[in-house]
Amino acid sequence: MANIKVGLFGIGLATYWPQFEGLKERLEGYQRIIAGKLGDNAVTVLDAGLVDSVEKARAAAALFKQEDVSIIFLYVSTYALSATVLPVVQKAKVPVVILNLQPVDAIDYDWFNSLGDRGIMTGEWLANCQACAVPEIANVFNRAGIQFYQVTGTLDDTAAWQEIAAWKEAATVATAMRNNRLGVLGHYYNGMLDIYSDLTLQAATFGGHIQHLEMCDLASFHQQVTPEEISDKMQQIHREMEVLEECPPHEIVRAAHTAVALDKMVAHHQLGSLCYYYEGAPEGEYENLISSVITGNSILTAHAVPVAGEYEVKNAQAMKILDLFNAGGSFTEFYGMDFKEDIILMGHDGPGHLAIAEGRPLLRPLGVYHGKPGKGLSIEMKVKHGPVTLLSVVETNNGKLKLLVAEGNSVPGPILKIGNTNSRYKFSLDIKTFVNNWCKEGPAHHCAIGIGHIADKIEKLGNILGIETVQVGRM
Repeated sequence: MANIKVGLFGIGLATYWPQFEGLKERLEGYQRIIAGKLGDNAVTVLDAGLVDSVEKARAAAALFKQEDVSIIFLYVSTYALSATVLPVVQKAKVPVVILNLQPVDAIDYDWFNSLGDRGIMTGEWLANCQACAVPEIANVFNRAGIQFYQVTGTLDDTAAWQEIAAWKEAATVATAMRNNRLGVLGHYYNGMLDIYSDLTLQAATFGGHIQHLEMCDLASFHQQVTPEEISDKMQQIHREMEVLEECPPHEIVRAAHTAVALDKMVAHHQLGSLCYYYEGAPEGEYENLISSVITGNSILTAHAVPVAGEYEVKNAQAMKILDLFNAGGSFTEFYGMDFKEDIILMGHDGPGHLAIAEGRPLLRPLGVYHGKPGKGLSIEMKVKHGPVTLLSVVETNNGKLKLLVAEGNSVPGPILKIGNTNSRYKFSLDIKTFVNNWCKEGPAHHCAIGIGHIADKIEKLGNILGIETVQVGRM
């Protein structure tokens, strides 16, 4: 995960400081609390201090621009003029989250009214009137065409800080996507019109670099593999999955050999994700390679390099997003509907995300890859039981991308043991309605599955990247 810089500035009214002794220092203390909570191992906080003039606003804007912050948190410490806010976000041109955080959940009215001195009372009120300036700021941002988001609560509000953490995580994922290198190996599965993608649109929306790869590139790395490397990879295979006794020894060696070649190719091109498909001449060198990639691609997927089959670029992006959110991200599609139990079976042949498996994934031999050339080893696994999130990157008919997301649960029960990833999912909507509503949004037939309910984080990512996010059903 990439490290990011976030901007923080507070706002106040300079006129108050000589009028109310200690008010400014008190508010600056609250801001220090926020700065301390914002920072962590992956986040560096650039604190521009308490901005109470247009000049300070311009200085804050210059700081944020120079330091290339990914997101700005605006702490409304008390009433402040919107003129001290607008210059900051106008110049920085990054998403801004308004922190409307009171120091306490309610003023003690009896204590407050017993203070006697109305000047002291007003100063105390001003230390708790964060909400006062938010409508003014919102009005100006709307009229200036600036997208903004709000978190409302108290300084120690757990729910508010969870939302702030989600914003930080979404900003971190957005930065990682901008820096990601996606490899595309081979060509599309012939005739799957839904998966054909506009690579320029992908780069323009998510950023990152798209590296076109050749089969001869993989073949070259395959020739460089040593017996020692094959032996080490075979040990890793046995550590990370259950190798069934029915797997022919020569197929395990073949899979390990190709897995090492894949590792070398990924390292050489510094890839963070990959999609692939190829057929090759029957019994040829490239068919041998492409029919032995599943094991290695599954290991890559479990180690932060998600791999999508069938050259599904959009789904490689979805898988990478889920992986960056530490949710996994396994390649999947609708397999069948169980109307008796109101669940849907989902899975796919090829690579699986070993790290989100329920139990140990199985390495199983297949005499035929359905719809694909060759034969060899494949992964059979279920996704961990519990909450899951589906994500699809959808290319729309108006030349844009949108994120389609749904939250559900992976539930126990029988699956189709055909040497593929396969799981049972239940959603808040009945299966008929869910499938209809999901398909109505026009996704490709592939999507990515991750563990946990993270639709809110994905929506925040969409906001940061300027992508529409649609959620089908809410848990």
